[in-house]
Amino acid sequence: MGRRSTFIPRCLVMGVLLQNPALLEPVTSRLESLYGPILYISPLGLFTFTDYYDKEMGTKPYRCYLRFKTLVDPARLSAIKIETNALEELYRVDEGRRVNLDPGLLSLENLILATTKNRSHRIPLMDGIYAELTLQYENSGFHGFSWTYADYQSEDVKHLFVLFRKAYHEQLKQEGYLRP
Repeated sequence: MGRRSTFIPRCLVMGVLLQNPALLEPVTSRLESLYGPILYISPLGLFTFTDYYDKEMGTKPYRCYLRFKTLVDPARLSAIKIETNALEELYRVDEGRRVNLDPGLLSLENLILATTKNRSHRIPLMDGIYAELTLQYENSGFHGFSWTYADYQSEDVKHLFVLFRKAYHEQLKQEGYLRP
């Protein structure tokens, strides 16, 4: 029989879609009040991987990725998704969302995203929230799956998450979770 152990805290990351770049500052400010300082915000760029959000947002949205300083217990992933959904509602207008937040947990082994949509490859957590293994770290890089969103499959995004992982690895050593 295996022995239970505590989870190593994970690096909270977030994919952010915005109808308007001017929303970035107020959204990140609210996120920092919930999850602590943001260490990195990737440059904003147009989200051109799909037109899935265009109608709801009324335009091609802008995309960026965030990395937070404060590590989190992975058992909190569903609660974090519920909190970010509530934040999205604050910015909703009658015709749809102006902000879409996709929280995830980065570990040394993978990236797991939270979602409200059930699919065959997703694992139910609680309160209607599912976890999806989105990227796997292997052979010095991240690799996606057939279900991985197109933007997370891009080399630029996978490279960004390799940089996030490197910084997270150093943070784990500094905070005593790993041997130096």
